[in-house]
Amino acid sequence: MSRVEAATGAAGALQPDAAAAVLVCLDFGEAGYESGVEEIARLAESAGARRTSVVRGRRERPDPRFYCGSGKVEEIRRAAEALNAGFVIFNHALSPGQQRNLERALGRRVLDRTDLILEIFAQRAQTREGKLQVELAQLEHAATRLVRGWTHLERQRGGLGKTGGPGEKQIELDRRYIAERVRLLRGKLEELRARRGVQRRARERRDVFSVSIVGYTNAGKSTLFNALTGAGGYTADQLFATLDTTTRRVWLQGAGAVVISDTVGFIRNLPHELVAAFRATLEETVRADLLLHVVDSASPGREREVQAVNAVLAEIGADGIPQLAVWNKIDASGLEPGVERDECGSIRRVFTSARTGAGLAELRDAIAEAARAKAAARAALESIPASQTISL
Repeated sequence: MSRVEAATGAAGALQPDAAAAVLVCLDFGEAGYESGVEEIARLAESAGARRTSVVRGRRERPDPRFYCGSGKVEEIRRAAEALNAGFVIFNHALSPGQQRNLERALGRRVLDRTDLILEIFAQRAQTREGKLQVELAQLEHAATRLVRGWTHLERQRGGLGKTGGPGEKQIELDRRYIAERVRLLRGKLEELRARRGVQRRARERRDVFSVSIVGYTNAGKSTLFNALTGAGGYTADQLFATLDTTTRRVWLQGAGAVVISDTVGFIRNLPHELVAAFRATLEETVRADLLLHVVDSASPGREREVQAVNAVLAEIGADGIPQLAVWNKIDASGLEPGVERDECGSIRRVFTSARTGAGLAELRDAIAEAARAKAAARAALESIPASQTISL
């Protein structure tokens, strides 16, 4: 697993394998447990894990000390030794104290779900803005770990040339460094945000219809984006294959110029640090005229995935933007390409396969129909005389 060092064993012991991980998935009686196990396995694979084993368990509530209970800790320890795993990954959010206690008991690096997603984002960010956003999210997450943090942070340093006083604790120095770095990163991201705002206002002055593609990670967003725009961007059958927002202008018959943007994929329990850090990038979604909500029609958990995407859209203030559901991967689900309309005649969803091209013509027509409706509404509004007032 890149960018993270494996825990070092005792002298002469076999070095733990950084590409091996034990995955801990506890069942608290909530829906979607099995799909959650599959998802954390894919997340671990996306982060670089080549060998994994899963430790399962049932609990009514998390254990305050180890999250999973002392008996389960021993089972995890044996599984990690059998696999020679460098990491133990919990498909849950751990408190700093629980994470510290587990690392002491297991003698290995312990990651929770947030750590794992942040690691994937750190590996995948390509643009300058993407890297800044990931670093900001990592630092803000690290700041929460400094509260009653690791033992090495309790060391004290004396001031240079000073004879009195114990000096500053290392934890205080680390906290100040993080605060200063966060301030710097936010300033740089604000500059990039302002630059993007200028570009967006220029598009708005030209009345260019804007479309943002959103959806659960690995639903086929980037493949669909490439099929609609011919961009030729990177795609892969893995979670969070692409992170950076890409925008292309296309010409649609009956609508003219349309701007289409591909955004980062969403996931259940997406870390709030990431949502906050990527807020500037996700403004392309907030400012869009239409959202193409891409759904993996072959996924058994598609309803939960739709809910997860809508939850993030609500968090960033994009829940009021018109949505067009795009049921993708119909070649895998056995559905037919086409358009489904509601009782008012409005398009409810479009069935497509971005991989084979089936249904793409219908999707282009649906986008053009939405663009014409937007233009008609704008023209009707502009036709109302500005001098009309109501006398009281």
